[in-house]
Amino acid sequence: MGSSATDARNSDTLLYDMASVLKIMGLSLWLYLASSQGSTTTHVFSEVNGTVHIDVSSSIGFTDENFICATMDWWPPTKCDYGTCSWGTASLLNLDLSNKILVNAIRAFSPLKIRIGGTLQDKVIYQTADDPTPCSQFLRNSSEMFGFTQGCLPLSRWDDLNNFFNMTGAEIIFGLNALNGRTIGSDGSCTGAWNSSNAESLIRHTVNSGYTIYGWELGNELSGRGIGASVAAEQYASDIITLQKTVQDIYKGFETKPLVLGPGGFFDANWFTKFVKGAANSLQVVTHHIYNLGPGVDDHLIEKILDPSYLDGGAQPFRDLQKILNSSGSSTVAWVGEAGGAYNSGRDRVTNAFVFSFWYLDQLGMSSSYDSKTYCRQSLIGGNYGLLDTNTYVPNPDYYSALLWHRLMGRNVLSTSFEGTKKIRAYAHCSKNSIGITLVLINLDKATTVEVGVSIEKLMSNKTLTVEQIVEQTRNTNPTSRYKHNGENEMMMREEYHLTAKDGDLHSQTMLLNGEIIKVNTSSGIIPPLVPRRVISSEPITVAPFSILFAQIPSSIQLPACK
Repeated sequence: MGSSATDARNSDTLLYDMASVLKIMGLSLWLYLASSQGSTTTHVFSEVNGTVHIDVSSSIGFTDENFICATMDWWPPTKCDYGTCSWGTASLLNLDLSNKILVNAIRAFSPLKIRIGGTLQDKVIYQTADDPTPCSQFLRNSSEMFGFTQGCLPLSRWDDLNNFFNMTGAEIIFGLNALNGRTIGSDGSCTGAWNSSNAESLIRHTVNSGYTIYGWELGNELSGRGIGASVAAEQYASDIITLQKTVQDIYKGFETKPLVLGPGGFFDANWFTKFVKGAANSLQVVTHHIYNLGPGVDDHLIEKILDPSYLDGGAQPFRDLQKILNSSGSSTVAWVGEAGGAYNSGRDRVTNAFVFSFWYLDQLGMSSSYDSKTYCRQSLIGGNYGLLDTNTYVPNPDYYSALLWHRLMGRNVLSTSFEGTKKIRAYAHCSKNSIGITLVLINLDKATTVEVGVSIEKLMSNKTLTVEQIVEQTRNTNPTSRYKHNGENEMMMREEYHLTAKDGDLHSQTMLLNGEIIKVNTSSGIIPPLVPRRVISSEPITVAPFSILFAQIPSSIQLPACK
């Protein structure tokens, strides 16, 4: 009897806390969508009701602290696609490492993971201290695989790069040439084991020089059918074991050793199943690539990006790889090792414009919900899909989207869904540096106002409650509850980051934050502060059409999934 009374009192106390917390969190969200794409077409505006469902009982994924990653590639200035040469001097071999914007753009993440790799990595030879032969450059040759001759990484450039990485605080994943020692058949299939001698020389030089490497990855897009060449899963697993042994030997005595990653290719369920099984004890991270929008020359890229059904289809490789890893019994985790959305360097004014943040942020949310630990965007700079402009180094819209994600979204991923319209994409994580939840709301609609209610599920005793139900229940059970309409708790502030395109133009490379242009100081290279709009939590949230909102909602207690 006494125990039951105590439980009842504890339940009431928790209920009162929940009522206060949910009211404070301002979870009656109103999404007002009020602008158009910037065309001359007259749009008919409408309103719909919807509900965001957030399960706070436990997290469904747990990302790395530094989930955001970007790539640096090998492509020389002569890399051209569809008559456009979009790489300029963005190759890691000729990138201006002294550029102030570049330095500050990386430092802003503190730290940013950078994956060095790409198509030509499997044609790179590493200069060694005992070989004085001058390094050869990549030269265009249509008869060669990937359209270029073999290239070389000079030790002096590797030293310069590592000094740069150390200065900016970047965490480096280096993609090794996985084709050394193999014979490539006319159909692209490879025979023979990986010759690790040249890679071993580079790794030893790296260690002897005191450089820190976060991980060594073997190969680029050689899985499954491969791009240009392919390696059987069983052989690749054997080669990963070789790499792991090499790393363990060279880093013997080091308290922290680099990760071993692979295969850095497109997902093929059968191939990946065999690979993970064969390499599981030596493989810390399985990496796969995402280019699910098709070629950059496709005129329908924006239609795909704005199509919720098309975006939903992107979940398949995440879901299938998660199943493979869960059934493998290993501790191997999944990363997206490279993702540019549209292959062959993307498309100007699409993959480097505001509209691409819809696809990019949706990918970040989706991949993390399937327990991907890291997501590497192609590219940091270079091509038409860089976070930074290839020529000016000025950040493109996706840079700021990535930076906000990095600063606001915590490691714990919450199960989140939306009903009422398919044009709203919703993701939620526990907040990164505060107690509460951060929502990302992506509006793919150009003319609809959405009134959103929030359902907090499994908050206590597996119950699903709305804000109104909790408040009403609190009033009925205890008129003297600690809930205050005009008290201090009512004044807790919510932070909002509204992202829109300049002039409502989805093709714009200029992003607005809360109505103000985000602009880097080109002389100092200083990345501008991303200042939120602070509002009383009980006020509605307003989100324009074709826009993105990060909403950081505070809580006075730690939610179960966030503990």
